[in-house]
Amino acid sequence: MNARISVLLCATLSSFALPAVAVDLIVHNGKIHTAEPGQSLQQAMAVEDGKIKAVGSNNDILALKTATTTVLDLDGKVLMPGLIDTHSHVIYGGLELASASLDTEFIGFDELEQRLLAWREDGRAWHGDILSVSGLPSAYWSHVAEFEQRFNQGQWRDIPIAFIGWDHHTGWVNRPMLQRTKITADTVRALEGEALATIGHHPDMRPNGFLADAGLDAVLAQFPAATEAQLLAAGRAALTYNHSLGITAWMDPAANGAPGEPLFDLKPTAQNIGILPVYKTLAEHGELNAHVAALLVAHPRSTPDDLEVIEQVRQQFQNLPGLTLPGIKIFADGVPEYPAQTAAMLEPYKNSLKYGELLIDPEHFGELVSAADARGWLVHIHAIGDRAVRESLNGIEQARLARASNIAHSITHLQMVNPKEFARFKPLNVIASMQLYWAMADDNSIDLVQPYISAMAFRFQYPARSLHKAGATIAGASDWPVTTPDPWKAIYQGISRKGPKGLLAASEALDRETLFAAYTLNAARALMLEDKIGSLAPGKQADFIVLDRDVLSVEPEALQGTQVLKTFFAGREVFSR
Repeated sequence: MNARISVLLCATLSSFALPAVAVDLIVHNGKIHTAEPGQSLQQAMAVEDGKIKAVGSNNDILALKTATTTVLDLDGKVLMPGLIDTHSHVIYGGLELASASLDTEFIGFDELEQRLLAWREDGRAWHGDILSVSGLPSAYWSHVAEFEQRFNQGQWRDIPIAFIGWDHHTGWVNRPMLQRTKITADTVRALEGEALATIGHHPDMRPNGFLADAGLDAVLAQFPAATEAQLLAAGRAALTYNHSLGITAWMDPAANGAPGEPLFDLKPTAQNIGILPVYKTLAEHGELNAHVAALLVAHPRSTPDDLEVIEQVRQQFQNLPGLTLPGIKIFADGVPEYPAQTAAMLEPYKNSLKYGELLIDPEHFGELVSAADARGWLVHIHAIGDRAVRESLNGIEQARLARASNIAHSITHLQMVNPKEFARFKPLNVIASMQLYWAMADDNSIDLVQPYISAMAFRFQYPARSLHKAGATIAGASDWPVTTPDPWKAIYQGISRKGPKGLLAASEALDRETLFAAYTLNAARALMLEDKIGSLAPGKQADFIVLDRDVLSVEPEALQGTQVLKTFFAGREVFSR
């Protein structure tokens, strides 16, 4: 008997000889996609004490009904496991829900100024005495001269202003903000090598206001800290928003960072607890109706001994329902869009002949991964450029050679991956955490990336299919609030690769079955929670969603508009449209 027939036979037999127990909830008359490998669609499911008791046919599951059982008729609708996001800055996203943001919309400068005026008046743009707007698309950074001309004079002359890019790696600030941050021509002159790209400047070294990565961190450090009340309100708003999208679990990849704190050059201490108190408060009040795998940022050039500080933070937030702290996050590089170009590349950018900024130390990074691995921690690495991806894999390979381990580390973003790396993910047990909503031909990929990188690097942007064919585990991610956390838009994008300027590497498209796995069982594995969530199997927590359309068969175009009708967490309804 082959493995597939065996799995299907077991699934069929699971519908019979069910134990005669009282259950809390039965859902029936639906199309239940369990996300269990090889299992066909089921009709009904029984839930007891927050966990799945059984899945099977309508008749077999309804036979478990008692006088106290709640019964939900799905009326033919699709039911799936709760979706999982493997890279989402949820508390930051909640703050932006109440702040001034362009949400990646490019508008003319006259309208931009009018919106800033409106947001100034209604208070959404104020952060202390700083005016700030987030979510600017990178296309704005080709118009730095216009920013300088417009927002350094007149009514703006004495007000610190910061425009933050959609990627949270780039931004532009006016002269009052530069003065407050003490960024001057002397600051620029002191920079060396690739770090020079982090502060935009004129030929005489005067800063022009454009900032990237560590340069932007210096500005964000000037923002007033959000209050406990603001952070808690952001957490609640973000939780509701995620539930409305069908998301019941996520990896928060920078939980020891707080808004305004530098992340790229963060040298964590035991006092860097970031937004972890928000999750703790929600958990202690019974409001954390989600699984949160919170990662702590470690400095890219940390030594194994530096991890003890991370452990001291972890010990402050143990044994909280819904919250786990499974590992660390490392920044390996920056972003590729012009004019930042801080993503680390194998071939130089055509305009500057520079290679971007590799933040990790290739000679010693494996020692850090191995030390984290020895503590039972996963390592989650931000790597966008193909050199950053290669060196990240090299470090993990070095750690694998040093000690045997089954911990699945992960690399996130993976915008450009050299084909030589495709076959390395599976044997190294590295999960590809991909933001496939970005896999489109748009201003970023076509105007701000393609002209400056090699044809090979451009050909393999977000190479999801190549990685999948080589055996890599693909996990879904958003990087919210960088872009939308809506997994349905990302799933559609992963299938279509369509954008306003055509297709981006159309041969790298995935099928919907693979993408559903990316947001369920594969994502659960990335959070080290695959034994608890990620599929609808007896014994797992009853996290599931009911959808407004048959996502298993509708045309791909219809997927992006999918609406979640109901979201259940541990068998309890936490959202209803």
